[in-house]
Amino acid sequence: MKLMNAEGGELMTVSSLERDGGSLLIKGKVFGAMPMTARLDAEAARAALKLLTPGLLWFLLTLPFRRSKS
Repeated sequence: MKLMNAEGGELMTVSSLERDGGSLLIKGKVFGAMPMTARLDAEAARAALKLLTPGLLWFLLTLPFRRSKS
């Protein structure tokens, strides 16, 4: 999975998602070169869920089935 900036440049390539006890480890490379492991804990996950609106949740659920614009 690739995360892009607003101009279409690559910010991060996520290579794996793994469970580590009560956290989620996100492994990948930043800017295509620098390896990184990020940890998402329960508190951060709850904070992320608070950002979701019903419309945004529906968009996220249907996103994998949409056509790519590029």
